[in-house]
Amino acid sequence: MGFWKAWFSNPEAITTAKNTFVEEEKINAKANKKNVGNHIIFSTEREIDLYQLEELCDAVGWSRRPLRKVKKAIEHSFLVVSMWQVQNTQKHLIGFARATSDHAFNATIWDVVVHPKFQGKGLGKVLMQYILKQLRSEEISNVTLFADPDVVEFYQSLGFMPDPEGIKGMFWYPH
Repeated sequence: MGFWKAWFSNPEAITTAKNTFVEEEKINAKANKKNVGNHIIFSTEREIDLYQLEELCDAVGWSRRPLRKVKKAIEHSFLVVSMWQVQNTQKHLIGFARATSDHAFNATIWDVVVHPKFQGKGLGKVLMQYILKQLRSEEISNVTLFADPDVVEFYQSLGFMPDPEGIKGMFWYPH
């Protein structure tokens, strides 16, 4: 665990993530002043419209999952973060992520998704930095995730890497 201890004891890495989030908030605030009634907000409320979440997942080509199970996964998550485009009085879900945790040492980030129309604008990065900031505020020191090959580079740009100590994940699936 030497790597994880070194990474999470590095205050510069945490400060960089925090400052980036603050800067993004400033950017959003400036944009919101120019375009009143059309802005992006982040929320940790668990009241997610499951049909909007399903539409968001459809937009990126994910397989559909039973909504009752998605609801249960959200209810039992340690942290849920959603990103919304607000236009006048309408809110539309454009990003989502969640994390599970043992509430002490470990957390795993799941279901990170940003609508294709909003990708490439830095919102996914801010979403991930916010999640990491929240997990670190709870003194979670080991954060993992599973990444499809086409997004590995994105996560590496945020400091994630294949386990440097060579531990290989193992999976069990019912037959």
